Parts: sequence; structure tokens; C-alpha cells
Amino acid sequence: MAGGHRAMAVSMAHVLVIAGSDSSGGAGIARDVETLAAFGEKACLALTAVTVQTHTAVERVQLCEPDLVEAQMRAALSANVVAAIKIGMLGSRETVERVAAVLRDHAAIPVVLDPVLASSSGQPLLSDDAIETMRESLMPLCTLVTPNLPELALLSGGSEEDEHQQARGLLGSGVKALLVKGGHAEGPRAVDTLYHAGEPPLRFEGPRLPGTMRGTGCMLASAIAAGLARGDGLEASIRAAKTHLSERWLAG
Repeated sequence: MAGGHRAMAVSMAHVLVIAGSDSSGGAGIARDVETLAAFGEKACLALTAVTVQTHTAVERVQLCEPDLVEAQMRAALSANVVAAIKIGMLGSRETVERVAAVLRDHAAIPVVLDPVLASSSGQPLLSDDAIETMRESLMPLCTLVTPNLPELALLSGGSEEDEHQQARGLLGSGVKALLVKGGHAEGPRAVDTLYHAGEPPLRFEGPRLPGTMRGTGCMLASAIAAGLARGDGLEASIRAAKTHLSERWLAG
């Protein structure tokens, strides 16, 4: 039966997006689909949470049951040729475990994890035990993890204050690659740094963009996943994603 399902799979490659919804449209799965479409990529979906949000506050979060998230993932993978996976908000330790279980069954597919630990307004969206499970069970399965500086500190366990030490500690625990986003740092230029196991850090530097925009983490990770889905390398995918994000930001 499973073989029959695969034979009927849609032949055009898709990116599987695993994330929550945002009623304001400013972040989450809406941003993911929008970004993938800009790169000419199709999306299939596994919804992890329904959130009630404005552009300034999270008013309510309803998590999907972990078995429902897993079922959505397996159905999407059965129905489509999935060329990359992008992961955003997961919401619970149990969901982190279910997602990791599915990824272990599809180890050849590149995975980009945007570790959503809190909302733009600062509300925590993942508990400490779920963060530990993410670090130990999920992150080593991913091609790239894209934390900002506060997320990096939480994911590393807070044992080191220096970004480079935090990143190297995670690489030493089995994480393949980290793109540490420097948007929370100060200064006229924003620097994102790619840490890759066995290689020196690679800096992506550009002018700090004016103002604020929600959903930039979603857009960047989805754009990188789009490049990986096309078969581009990690560095090329990151450069194209950052160019897209800058153009989208300046367009308003």
C-alpha cells in the first residue's frame, strides 16, 4: 500500500514547512509560503500551532497534538517529492520528539531549523525541557540551524558568554552547521556568521536595515531551504536568502 502511495506522489519538488500559523500574517507559516513562492518553490505543510496574534502581541496559542503533527508530516512526505524541510515553531517537547522521529526516517532530505523559542514580542514559546530535547535530539539531524543571539545563548545552555564559544560548543555536540544571526547586536552593520563543523567561521556582513519587520527569521530560513531544494550549496543558499530578505525589507 505504501508503495502505491509513493507512486501517486506529486512529481514537482516541494518544501515541507513545519510551523505555526500567525493570524496577523506577519510571521509563521504565511511568511514561509510567501517566501517559497518568491523562489518558485511549492510548499506542503504540517501545522504545529494556531496562534492569535497582532503585530505587537501574542494573545493565545493552541498547540496541535504531537501525533497530529507527525501524521501531517508523514502524509506530506508520502504525497509529494520533498526536496527540503523548513522547521519553525514546534511548541512542546513531545512535538520536538515526533518531528525528530520523522526526520530520522528521511535523513537524505536537507533540513533548515529556525529555532522559535519566543515570539517577536518576547513571549516564551518553548519550555526549558523542550529546548534541551531540541538541542540533543533534533538539531543534530538538521543541515542548518539559524538562531539569533538570544536563541544561541538558550540553546547552548548559557554556559558560555561568547558567541564563538557557544557555537563551537553546539558543533561539538553534533550540530552540523549554525547560521548565527547578528540582528540583535549593536553597530551600523549586521553580521551573520556561519559556523560549520571542521571549517573556519564565515561572515555575511551588510548594512543594518532601518526599522523593524516581523517574520524575518521565517523568511530567511525558508529562503535558505528553497536554495537547498534546488540543489544549491549551503553558502550559495544563504547568500541568495540574505539578498532576498534585504530586497523584501526595503520594499516594505
